[in-house]
Amino acid sequence: MADLLADISCKDFATELAAKKSVPGGGGAAAYVGALGAALCSMAGVFTAGKEKFASVEADMQRMLAEAETIRARLVDLMDEDAAAFAPLAQAYGIPKEDPMRAETLEVCTKAALVCPLEMVRLVCNTIDLLEEMAAKCSRLIVSDAGCGASLCRAALEAAAMNVFINTKTLQDRAYAEEVEGEVDALLNKYIPKAEAISASVMNAIKE
Repeated sequence: MADLLADISCKDFATELAAKKSVPGGGGAAAYVGALGAALCSMAGVFTAGKEKFASVEADMQRMLAEAETIRARLVDLMDEDAAAFAPLAQAYGIPKEDPMRAETLEVCTKAALVCPLEMVRLVCNTIDLLEEMAAKCSRLIVSDAGCGASLCRAALEAAAMNVFINTKTLQDRAYAEEVEGEVDALLNKYIPKAEAISASVMNAIKE
């Protein structure tokens, strides 16, 4: 596909995702969903910032908006970077098994392929932290969007983590694999419950 994934329509991205091709796949989808979560954090912020009622948190709003926008832009970029990183790995799997360079090539390409989803995991965790603060400080009229952002980030986090683990499981460098897996497991254990708690808190506030 000639166009960047980040530049095509939502409709076309869904079509590409459903097609019988290696990319885009789960990694690109994870980055996109994470970007939507960050965008909803920004939405809650822009509808709160500048209002006299929320003057006491104006500086916090501006800080969170800047951070959320930086994360959103980076996650959008990762949609295409993830696809580009996977292409060499897909080619490496086509190397004949009797080729003495096959194992080394696969190892190098596999390590490269997990870099993007690992960054997604970290960025989505940062977004969840922002959403926790945003949900506590933004206008109650817009708090549902912060809650929706947390729900999307939970999904994006798990999806990105799967794309890390599918690569680490085949690495010969088990010390590196276990280091990466340990970091991701720790982040999952901390941030999945946090995202769920944000969503639940917002849901309860809306229903009261």
